[in-house]
Amino acid sequence: MNTQGRAPDAPLEELSFTVTGHISKSPHETFEAVADPEQLSRYFTTGGARGRLEAGTEVSWDFADFPGRFPVEVAEVVPDEKIVIRWEGDESATAPKTETTFTFEPVDGGSRTLVTITEKSWKLTQKGADGAFGNCMGWTGMLAAMKAWLEHGINLREGFYK
Repeated sequence: MNTQGRAPDAPLEELSFTVTGHISKSPHETFEAVADPEQLSRYFTTGGARGRLEAGTEVSWDFADFPGRFPVEVAEVVPDEKIVIRWEGDESATAPKTETTFTFEPVDGGSRTLVTITEKSWKLTQKGADGAFGNCMGWTGMLAAMKAWLEHGINLREGFYK
């Protein structure tokens, strides 16, 4: 089985990806860096995040370097462990909404956190691949920016894309 839970030779039905990274903060501190709009706005949503990530709510994210506020549906939250978000898909998606799951796993007695971000719902087309690969780059950048912000107070995203 691979990291997506499929046999290595199984045919793909949709594109998905997983990125991971270790943050030298507790799962609670790391979870809050994603769930709290004030913190998220400091290192990721450069145009601002509105609304705390709580199950059943809709928040909005804006990126100054990719203008346009967009709604984010919060499907599931397990405090300090998991966040599942969704947003409107387009013709490159296999489902009406693209789904992204964040998990926060304690490491080294809880002094560090393994953050895993998995996204799915991309068609096996060039446009689907472009969307999946672009978002994979974005979430990898988000993890790096979160690490730099939480551990060193540095905003990596500022000026990175423009």
